[in-house]
Amino acid sequence: MLVMSFGCSSNAPSSSAAMAVIAETDSVVSPQFLKPMSDSVAVEYLLGQFDPAKDTNFAMIANQHSAGSGRGAYLHKEAYKAFVDMYDAAKAEGITLTIRSATRNFYRQKQIWESKWNGKRLQNGENLVQTTPDPVERARKILHTSSMPGTSRHHWGTDIDLNAFENSYFKAGKGKAEYEWLVANAGKHGFGQPYTEKGEQRPNGYEEERWHWSYLPLARTYLKAYEAQVSIDMIKGFAGAESAKPLDVIVNYVSGIHPSCK
Repeated sequence: MLVMSFGCSSNAPSSSAAMAVIAETDSVVSPQFLKPMSDSVAVEYLLGQFDPAKDTNFAMIANQHSAGSGRGAYLHKEAYKAFVDMYDAAKAEGITLTIRSATRNFYRQKQIWESKWNGKRLQNGENLVQTTPDPVERARKILHTSSMPGTSRHHWGTDIDLNAFENSYFKAGKGKAEYEWLVANAGKHGFGQPYTEKGEQRPNGYEEERWHWSYLPLARTYLKAYEAQVSIDMIKGFAGAESAKPLDVIVNYVSGIHPSCK
């Protein structure tokens, strides 16, 4: 049975120490980047209700690999090891990959969500308290760009946001070259893009995110565990949580990813 450790660790590692920590992680992954399905994963972990800084499965991201809100963030050690391998491969071809965001637990996601719900932070230029009084429609608007607490893949320490947060950045110039490199090579390192352009293969869920990449050997296991163990009534503890059920956020958003990432 796979149950994540919540034991306290020592002080957050420095950049060099982080590299030493992830070096201890098993480096061999199957060619198909698949792992046997675990019997179970701690529900608290799936919902992001833990502190990655105090979890020995996580390592702090080194400054050379991060910027912005990615500085001081954490990733699951195995996902970070895979990222470093991908970073080095990209760097050798003149491409720099920078983590702008990584693990966000329930409590951090709650801050983001509620700041938009309460109108303290604009959502696509709107103060939703003023423009959208209906709770379901307000939640639907926030879900264009932000996950409900308890439903984000970023809870798992498997997902990273790279280089920029606008799809337009990746459609021209340097950003286009970076995205084309990722499309051609990320899979070799176990990473996939869960939020591709919507269409026949992915009709539901979040809008396209060319910056969002997921370490699939772990994320596939966690997604299966989430679908098996988490029910809609567990999505609670934040403003607007009553909208989770009418929007069926587990089916439409948590599971609303490209089939290649399942």
